[in-house]
Amino acid sequence: MKISMDGKGRWIDNRMIERLWRSLKYECVCLRAFETGSQARDAIGKWLAHSNAERPHSTHGILTPDEVHASTTEPMRMTA
Repeated sequence: MKISMDGKGRWIDNRMIERLWRSLKYECVCLRAFETGSQARDAIGKWLAHSNAERPHSTHGILTPDEVHASTTEPMRMTA
């Protein structure tokens, strides 16, 4: 993790997570009227699973986040 040295709260520091929350809000939460917290939790969980496993993302070269995660190699560990 790298600390941002050019000011606290810059928009660029949180742009990826802000995009995730915006998509979640407009594609899932605002389209439904949840009556219980468990209904909201289930719907949000399904949306997140779909977003990670089935929805390609342009920032990943039109791959899903799961495909990107599976294709990254684990860093080599130093042996003692």
